Amino acid sequence: MAETKKPVVKPEADKAADTKTTTAETPVAAPAAKTEPVAEKAKETETKKKPGRKPAAKKPGRKPAAAKKETAAKTTTTTRKAAVKETVHVQFSGKTYTTEDLVKIAKDVWKYDLKKKVGDFKAVELYVKPEESIVYYVINGEERGQFNI
Repeated sequence: MAETKKPVVKPEADKAADTKTTTAETPVAAPAAKTEPVAEKAKETETKKKPGRKPAAKKPGRKPAAAKKETAAKTTTTTRKAAVKETVHVQFSGKTYTTEDLVKIAKDVWKYDLKKKVGDFKAVELYVKPEESIVYYVINGEERGQFNI
């Protein structure tokens, strides 16, 4: 019977010494990044994106869905409270207008002067010219005009 030779396994210290000598003699490419097969990644994303997945079975100690909604509502309320309230006042010739006042006047122009529905009033841009006592407006990106203040 022929004897088969087993490969000689060097201890860790010897391997480190061998790699040092190897790197000095020949350039070594940068270590390859850890890669997963593309097919496995695709499977993972497919399972996450499937809208028809059934929810996991109810586990003990889990809050019901209604409790989760309440928690989400509480966090949004606290976020809103943290927002800074802004008010802009335009003062000239002894008159004072806030942005809310000017938007209200623009809505009135939309409703009464232009005979349009208030529900169709979506966006407004106001340009105030105090030296002329005029406000120029662009409503819904289309309707342009002006009104006196």
